[in-house]
Amino acid sequence: MKKIFVIISLLLVVFVSCKNKQQAKISKDEYYTCSMHPQIMEDRPGNCPICHMELIVVKKTNTAADEIMLNDEQERLGNIQVDTIRSGTIGDKVVLTATLNTDETKVSSISARIAGRIDRLYFKNTGDYVTKGTHLYDLYSEELNNAKQEYIATLERKQSLDNSIIDFDRLIESAKTKLLLWGMSESQVSDLAKSGKTSTLTSFYSTASGYIMELPVTEGQFVMEGSTIIKLAGLSSLLAEAQVYASQLYAIDKGGDATIQIPDLPGREFTGKIEFANPEIAPDTRVNLIRVSIPNNNGLLKPGMPAYVIIKNKMINALTLPIDAVLRDGKMNVVWVKSSKNAYTIKMVTTGLESGDRIEIKSGLKTGDVVVTGGAYLINSEYIFKKGANPIAGHDMNKM
Repeated sequence: MKKIFVIISLLLVVFVSCKNKQQAKISKDEYYTCSMHPQIMEDRPGNCPICHMELIVVKKTNTAADEIMLNDEQERLGNIQVDTIRSGTIGDKVVLTATLNTDETKVSSISARIAGRIDRLYFKNTGDYVTKGTHLYDLYSEELNNAKQEYIATLERKQSLDNSIIDFDRLIESAKTKLLLWGMSESQVSDLAKSGKTSTLTSFYSTASGYIMELPVTEGQFVMEGSTIIKLAGLSSLLAEAQVYASQLYAIDKGGDATIQIPDLPGREFTGKIEFANPEIAPDTRVNLIRVSIPNNNGLLKPGMPAYVIIKNKMINALTLPIDAVLRDGKMNVVWVKSSKNAYTIKMVTTGLESGDRIEIKSGLKTGDVVVTGGAYLINSEYIFKKGANPIAGHDMNKM
């Protein structure tokens, strides 16, 4: 009986030792992770410390940090498509999305020349059209009324006391100049001199034509000298403002012509001139701004309309890819390159000109590289799922 107990004990020791060796061997080839949180990697079974789900066994792979392996079924389901990058021509035209905006050089602001209370406004709605010389508002100003009375009194004194001692002509001219500086017209001053009567209200007229953009005052409101009464915009021409990537600027002829298409006016095209390219590049988005002036003689174009700006440029020889092959996050551009069977590596690239569905690759790839042109976003998602990190986040733009 004692011998049997010893034999059983020895067998148990051997069994446990073999099992431990087997587990040690397994731990070298496998690890445990959570299907919901793939960043969790443990060397023994258990539960996820985040969601407490049971960990699953995953085979370890010998892939590099920026590489991922897919099986044949994953490639088929993900519709992974690749193409060999090669030299080709790109160019002919650049199509930019834009918005029509008011030309600031055609905006007029009519301000109060003197403080007073607005007794009546003759235009009360933004968007109304105002012609030059139109009656805009009536103002009650005690200071202006005193100046008008002073002007009439000076005229009357000249008639009754005209002599060589007092230079009434100079006094009259000084009083008249004050009225003109405070916004009265020559005809208003002339009528005042003829009638010899003053009114408590003074009429003011528009000095420009345009559509009302802003009307910040109301009837009965007291305004200070210099306060904006009305802002008018001339729409005889508009600006198409478009954003363009900094890498595309070299292909744009500043001062050249551009064709503008308006989605709201199908079948019609307008020709404009590139008048401005912002000298400063937005550091976050790496985009620039260009403005194209468009004649609007028939008044069909309205501020706020979306537009396409088409700029022709010369054809160039370059390495090109389909635009969908390049993944962008606003700071850098990357592509997935097939490194071997079922293996894909991420590469950072510098892009250039875009034309149609093609994009120029200025650096980061070479002729003959096999690049993923379809399913790149799925590979990116699979990488994040398996390795728990965004592959783009670990790249440094300065190493390009």
